[in-house]
Amino acid sequence: MRHVVVMASTGAVGLIAVFVVDLFNLFYIALLGERPLAAAIGFAGAIGFLQLSVAIGLMIGLGAVVSREIGAGAIAEARDVAASGLLTMIAVLALVAAGTVVFLGPLLDLVGAVGEARLQARQFVTIVAPSLPLAAAGMGCAALLRAVGDARRALDVTLYAALAAAVLDPLLIFGLHLGLEGAAISTVLSRVVLVFVGWDHAFRRRDLVGWPRAATALVEMRRVLSVAGPAILTNLATPVGALYVTRSMAAFGPSAVAGQASIDRLTPCAFGLVYALSAAIGPILAQNLGAGRFDRVRMALRDALLFALLAVLGAWAILFVSQGPIGRVLTPGGEAAALVRLFCTFLAGSFLFTGALFVANAAFNNLGFPLLATLFNWGRATLGTIPLVSFGRGWGPEGVLIGQAAGSILFGTAAVFVAFRVIGRLGDPGTALGHGALAVSGASSHAAMAAVATHPSPQREPETVDADA
Repeated sequence: MRHVVVMASTGAVGLIAVFVVDLFNLFYIALLGERPLAAAIGFAGAIGFLQLSVAIGLMIGLGAVVSREIGAGAIAEARDVAASGLLTMIAVLALVAAGTVVFLGPLLDLVGAVGEARLQARQFVTIVAPSLPLAAAGMGCAALLRAVGDARRALDVTLYAALAAAVLDPLLIFGLHLGLEGAAISTVLSRVVLVFVGWDHAFRRRDLVGWPRAATALVEMRRVLSVAGPAILTNLATPVGALYVTRSMAAFGPSAVAGQASIDRLTPCAFGLVYALSAAIGPILAQNLGAGRFDRVRMALRDALLFALLAVLGAWAILFVSQGPIGRVLTPGGEAAALVRLFCTFLAGSFLFTGALFVANAAFNNLGFPLLATLFNWGRATLGTIPLVSFGRGWGPEGVLIGQAAGSILFGTAAVFVAFRVIGRLGDPGTALGHGALAVSGASSHAAMAAVATHPSPQREPETVDADA
């Protein structure tokens, strides 16, 4: 539990800092007093969520493979995988950026953007999209730092980027009177800071990345993509579901979209601990799998769920008592404020099940069952979203939010049940899964024997590889 708390809480500081800056973006735009601008933030955010989900999936693949090598003591192999994985992330996100610009019109149609809000969203995405490879490089470096348990430096990567955005946002939006364009430029510049700090910590200070070797690069890329591919599919499910929700909200006008945008930016700030938990638990699970410690794998999953429960209850209480000021600050009033009040009063509690789904998916991705994560996330985005949101739409925008929350409850509960069943079978050598897990662990340890001669093996205490943790 200590390691879960340390890794999740330090990760949350950086994440919350990023999301708070994003929330202030919405506050600054709201001060301009134009509802189409607030709606444009919602439309652009839905597309940006889609883009970053690809980066997160690649980051999961990179972190999982590197963590397994570290758990087995194979330090040199981990550095080689890190180099190939980072190159893969940058190349894939460059393609995503180009595709976003080319197909921006159809994407805006997909979310239901029209009128002035559509024009503003197009301008925002066009400025921000080319910086995606920078975001990929910075996120990849943070994943490598988490893979070795260096929570403090992983925090620095996101925290300094957030601080840069916090300074630049008001300067560009109000000081230079650039409005929404200033918010977009600030996002690009903050990604420059992200990649610079990530390079400094992962390359220069920790020497976690080797030189790519042509002889092994393709093999290592395939290893990363074998986890990242299903993880990308898994992560794409959430923004696809969000696109459907945004489109459903668009039928009720800009105020409803603005309310949804406020909730989308409020949620990660309030539940940053849970968002960080999904990234923090992965290396802990993967290192212990590499060391063959199935008892600690089970313990880590249990403690992560308990941590998520306490984090959600605490955040829900704060949202409930402060819902009045939140609605006044973040929304232009009307329907938008009503949606924020509904979320703070009732629907915030449903995030416990969303957090459970996050944790279960992290377990699936890092224990060698990424297709299960894909199945559950797409189940929630389709069967858990489309019919329930469509049914709730008959009761207005409030029904849309209730339908979305109901899907999270159903699929979060089912995912946790399956995760514990999978871990139970992994630790049982009498099952096919148990035989496969032991073979993987044994092969990893055998391949690491040469590295053990020059590097102290972390197999005895795999969840505390780095003293900073």
